[in-house]
Amino acid sequence: MSDSTGNDTLRTLLDGRWVDLRERTRKRLGVLEAPAPGLSREEHREHVLRQLRVLASSGHSSVGFPVRHGGDGDFGGSVVAFEMLGFGDLSLMVKAGVQWGLFGGAVQALGTEAHHERYLREIVELDLLGCFAMTESGHGSDVQHLTTTATYDADTGEFVVHTPNVHARKDYIGNAARDGQVAVVFAQLITGGEGHGVHALLVPIREPNGSARAGVTIEDCGEKAGLNGVDNGRLSFDNVRVPREALLDRYGRVAEDGTYSSPIDGTGKRFFTMLGTLVRGRVSVAGGALSATKKALTIAVRHGDTRKQFTKPDGTEVPVLDYLAHQRRLLPALATTYALNFAQEELVSELHAVFGGDASDDQRQRELESQAAGLKAMSTWHATRTIQTCREACGGAGYLAENQLPQLKADTDVFTTFEGDNTVLLQLVAKGLLTGYRDHVGDLDTLGMARFVATQLVGAVIERTPVRALLGGDVRDRAWQLKLFTDREEHVLDGLVRRLRNAGEDNAFEVFNNAQDHVLRAARTHVDRIVLEAFVAAIDRCPDSATAELLDRVCDLHVLANVEEDLAWFLGHGRLTTAKAKSITSEVNSVCAELRPRAAELVEAFGVPMEWITAPIARR
Repeated sequence: MSDSTGNDTLRTLLDGRWVDLRERTRKRLGVLEAPAPGLSREEHREHVLRQLRVLASSGHSSVGFPVRHGGDGDFGGSVVAFEMLGFGDLSLMVKAGVQWGLFGGAVQALGTEAHHERYLREIVELDLLGCFAMTESGHGSDVQHLTTTATYDADTGEFVVHTPNVHARKDYIGNAARDGQVAVVFAQLITGGEGHGVHALLVPIREPNGSARAGVTIEDCGEKAGLNGVDNGRLSFDNVRVPREALLDRYGRVAEDGTYSSPIDGTGKRFFTMLGTLVRGRVSVAGGALSATKKALTIAVRHGDTRKQFTKPDGTEVPVLDYLAHQRRLLPALATTYALNFAQEELVSELHAVFGGDASDDQRQRELESQAAGLKAMSTWHATRTIQTCREACGGAGYLAENQLPQLKADTDVFTTFEGDNTVLLQLVAKGLLTGYRDHVGDLDTLGMARFVATQLVGAVIERTPVRALLGGDVRDRAWQLKLFTDREEHVLDGLVRRLRNAGEDNAFEVFNNAQDHVLRAARTHVDRIVLEAFVAAIDRCPDSATAELLDRVCDLHVLANVEEDLAWFLGHGRLTTAKAKSITSEVNSVCAELRPRAAELVEAFGVPMEWITAPIARR
């Protein structure tokens, strides 16, 4: 089996707007060293730090930072550069994300020019290693109610950072256990006895000799299921003092006398504006998960294309990918990976537009946050399912460490819960779909969600589709597919609105809690639609008709597999006849057969560097 089938058009379309950056990153991956088998946790951490320095010296770290501070000024490109590391050692990818995405990104987004001038170049060049200390043992997704405090002492001009109890301990903090020197600590800001909500401060956690700073307790989280090259730790602060300038004060400033001021009125609005600037992390995790998925599919499809099992009547052995059951395992997952790839490309482009310049558009930023939350959830769940499917599709060989799939499975499992638990993120998506919610309520609490529900749905939902239009038509007709997805989304949202209408002051929690199944379905159907629309847009811009025809079939498989998985809903709500439902299953089989000869071509177009496909089963 050759290493390339040569569809450059397909590769270029998948690589998208940042095609040149992706190629440069592939070359950088080529000079990195994979961790040797059997490394201890400490050896793996040391290896990852060495490779991180190689990345920094190659220019990888500079992509998203301002030019005046040693960067390239390409905000969207920084996400792409991170995403591409998912083809290699995922511990290195996460370590890079902590250093330059979370730590550096927080200083960049929440700090002002004085912080940028002092810290960004050192962060880019890896002269200052840092942590992003947000999550607490008692508060994960509920960031607004963190209990770490930062109290201003006007007599000394210092903030006193304190962990009041074990539940306020900063938990699972990357770079904390071994390498981090400074942490961006999120805490409740208090001045003059008055609280101003969560803010971020730069807090040194280690002395130059590597020992913990006085008042700082550092614990090692220990062995994890995966990503053991990342030194996750726990941080506690016992009245640790930092200067007033340590406050990252873009959205809230404290004068020498303790007077607080902010360009944004309202604690809630200020908090969500601040948090919104950190959306790059969620977008990056979605992209990294997709890279790992592409790597797993490359291994499994290459294996299935060459591994033979049983014989035909003429005595010839059959490659396992020739079996329909095997095709159904891998090819729908491959098709959905294509769909999510194009949706991710659109998301990164929008991120670049919103945050890559100086202009600010609150509505556009809120829509970006919602889309990022939804795509992160769907992409990471897809990664978890697909990598497991690839492992099973490779039989016992897929369980061997040398064939990479077990490590991919272990390293990506946590993606569904970091940078936001997926179930919580889908609730955020659904809340954003209710008309006028943010403008009228301005907070994401349960009562606010439930008490303001309008009968008109968000403008992004396309006008109502008559049900009769769905009962006929060709299941491979793109217009019919778009109508089907749009109608499903609209109908689910309509039902959610009706379920929440009766909420009041006394029963808001119960009404919302009882409707959570509906809330999650509303979010899923919304994300399904925007992913399909992204795929359709990619096909439309494909410059080569033969490649566009191939993508048409891949898109058909993505849609039909999605509908097949949700047939109970479509039948139960009268959107498909029984005969049409049966034809969906038949068409999935047909498209799988059509795509079987192109399967190798489709995974080669992902462009996973062969230096990082070391699995013997993928190199025969």
